[in-house]
Amino acid sequence: MTNQKQAMLYGLGTVLLWSTVATAFKLSLRELTPVQMLVVACSASVIVMALILVAQRRWYLVFELSHRQYLQSFGMGLINPCLYYFLLFGAFDRLPAQEAQPLNYTWALVLAYLSVPFLGQRLRRADILAGLICYSGVVVIATRGDVLSLTFSDPLGVGLAIGSTLVWASYWIIATRDTRDPVVGLFLNFLCGLPVIVVICGMTDGFDFSPTTGLFAATYVGVFEMGIAFVLWSYAMKKAENTARVSNLIFISPFLSLVFIYFILGEIILPSTYVGLVLIVAGLWIQQRKTRETMARASSA
Repeated sequence: MTNQKQAMLYGLGTVLLWSTVATAFKLSLRELTPVQMLVVACSASVIVMALILVAQRRWYLVFELSHRQYLQSFGMGLINPCLYYFLLFGAFDRLPAQEAQPLNYTWALVLAYLSVPFLGQRLRRADILAGLICYSGVVVIATRGDVLSLTFSDPLGVGLAIGSTLVWASYWIIATRDTRDPVVGLFLNFLCGLPVIVVICGMTDGFDFSPTTGLFAATYVGVFEMGIAFVLWSYAMKKAENTARVSNLIFISPFLSLVFIYFILGEIILPSTYVGLVLIVAGLWIQQRKTRETMARASSA
């Protein structure tokens, strides 16, 4: 099997896992509060990433960082998992999965915009066009098709979803200066963020976790969305001979996610969701295509 085929398989595995998490979020939030879910998911993620590092014989890397890098782990842990997942789970707690999930996908566009002031990158016409298309899709979904009224179905839920994209994009901008091993860095971020989450949970909603569907769904999120999916995607990028083909797989995820949302959660998918999602994906595709063209011209120069 060629490296490219292996990369495509890793990529498809990642996309399949990403496609299930919106459903898992809602299943867990039926019985747990967002912060309770975050405690369970983050704990599961820390365990699974530790096991991955042990299995890969890279556990020693956890103890070979500088004092500054350990402080960095704590700071980044406050952003992800603490702030990011609190906002994301809060959005899913208030919005139907079919609405919260597409809104979260706009983070890639937010990353392009934030890269202008923080990384010194140029804002292209394609980025502006992609933004207009993407956020028109956001308005369609958030208003459930009643665009002219501009009345959001749940303004706070929409705000939390959009806020999570800002936090996630900011996290990856900070991560561009991160010299730690990716899996080690993510493990330490979650390990440092976990005590903060535990304290907040203890001061607010408590730890009444009964062995129900909600608990198992939160564990699933921690193991697969926060842990294994990240590792699979890293492998896909390392193996890829054509990264564009692998990256394009992410556009399958939001549509496949609607299948799980419909059959498992029983949500009736609104026409506005389809229209808005198509607009969001179209905008992201334009933005990603122009980015790849620019990189290709730069590499051939």
